[in-house]
Amino acid sequence: MKIGLAQLNTHVGAIDTNTKKVLATAHRARDEFNCDLTVFPELTLSGYPPEDLLLHGGMRRRVEAALEEVRKGSDGIGIYVGFPEYTGDNIYNSGALFRDRVELARHRKQALPNYSVFDEKRYFESGDGPTVVDFRGVKLGLTICEDTWEPGPCAAAREAGADAILVLNGSPYHTGSQLNRERALAARARENTIPLVYVNMVGGQDELVFDGGSMVMDSGGVAVFRAPAFEENLYVAELARTSKGLEPVAGEVAELLPVAESVYGALVLGTRDYVDKNGFDSVILGLSGGIDSALTLCVAVDALGADRVHAVMMPSRYTSDMSLEDSAQQAKNLGVDYDTLSIERMFDVTLSVLEDIFAGREPDATEENIQARCRGILLMAISNKTGKMLLTTGNKSEMAVGYATLYGDMAGGFAPLKDCSKTLVYELARYRNEIAAGAPVIPDRVITREPSAELRPDQKDSDSLPDYEILDAILEAFIEKDYSVDQITELGFDREVVVRVLQLVKRNEYKRRQAPPGVRVSSRAFGRDWRYPITSGY
Repeated sequence: MKIGLAQLNTHVGAIDTNTKKVLATAHRARDEFNCDLTVFPELTLSGYPPEDLLLHGGMRRRVEAALEEVRKGSDGIGIYVGFPEYTGDNIYNSGALFRDRVELARHRKQALPNYSVFDEKRYFESGDGPTVVDFRGVKLGLTICEDTWEPGPCAAAREAGADAILVLNGSPYHTGSQLNRERALAARARENTIPLVYVNMVGGQDELVFDGGSMVMDSGGVAVFRAPAFEENLYVAELARTSKGLEPVAGEVAELLPVAESVYGALVLGTRDYVDKNGFDSVILGLSGGIDSALTLCVAVDALGADRVHAVMMPSRYTSDMSLEDSAQQAKNLGVDYDTLSIERMFDVTLSVLEDIFAGREPDATEENIQARCRGILLMAISNKTGKMLLTTGNKSEMAVGYATLYGDMAGGFAPLKDCSKTLVYELARYRNEIAAGAPVIPDRVITREPSAELRPDQKDSDSLPDYEILDAILEAFIEKDYSVDQITELGFDREVVVRVLQLVKRNEYKRRQAPPGVRVSSRAFGRDWRYPITSGY
């Protein structure tokens, strides 16, 4: 049996487009590769995750019409496709298997995840029992995503006679996610001495990025095929009868990507899909001469092409010549449109308007924030006038402790680095220079200089924050591991520093609620993962 693994990039809510892509891919699998069956990701017809679109009055009618189109298009090819199934007042996360215009089986997802970024119990009812279907002489167990992360559903399918298990999946990326999936799949294969064919989607959906990594696991839990990460394509696997039973034929096993390469791939794909799927032709961003905006510019160019990216340098009296020189050099290196707009007059006028109210008060962070907001006004004005989406350039470390200005550098439509710590930003910048053709695209001084917001004379980030190596380690322990002050202190950090950092995180939740979405790359990102109360006496 030849099986097409349709590692597709679908579009939430674009049901007609998704359906056409399903049929085109299935027909390609049939006509070009002589496949017997094509397997698609979870909730392919609606896109994943559809969230409250599932509750929209017209969704049921449109999904049912799309499913009928898939049935009619199944001449000479099996199609196992994911869709939301409506029955009375209930909705199921389902998969249907068609062949020659006949529906052979329908599986309802049994295990509904309700943790991390998943909220499926809000929408779906659980299915009941295994689904095993005889498909051209092979008994296939049908499962969907979480059904395979837990032992029960696969064991039930094996007990019901399955020779192999098909897995529709919608598993979002975070660092280490592919290894976690493969451990679970290998465990199910070994427990049941049965091969698994697993198909995951690719593409960006708001904060989530799906990285593919579709694969085939033999009955001993060994990966005998793995699709490349972040690449939309149709791949072909084959199952053959052997003395041991049904076994997959060994194919190409794409290498697992190193952390920096995989994170960078997620940032590029997530940014591209957010811009394109929301209908923007181009983007604009502020280029400051610092590391964050430098990396954001690289991501934008790699995602969209230089001709769709506009960078603007907005110097003030505190902007160094180094920043001006390095920004201009990077813009030239990457070939983007580049403008320089001074904020001095805006800053002076704003201070003069506030002069009487500010009288007798010493300058402080207020004046720094005014500069950031002057820049935000300029960038948003260009965005409004030209229709270019504004990318913000802040990182996770800054967002955690509030080292960012509301309605200033936080203004924008999308934040590519939102879930990247400052130390990860440096690692990614070095990686991007390493893969550059020819000379590095980010000037070396941008990476080696001490970070500064340049909002007051001789300002350094270290004036306000612990060294980033310390800060990021404390933040990781608190945000991603839920460690207490005592537990973090036991890791070797100064208690006073830990308490101060955690107080900053708590105090700045109101800012994060107003921040734009950004690509999720960690196991716990601000946004869908993080539901911390703004008002709390803890």
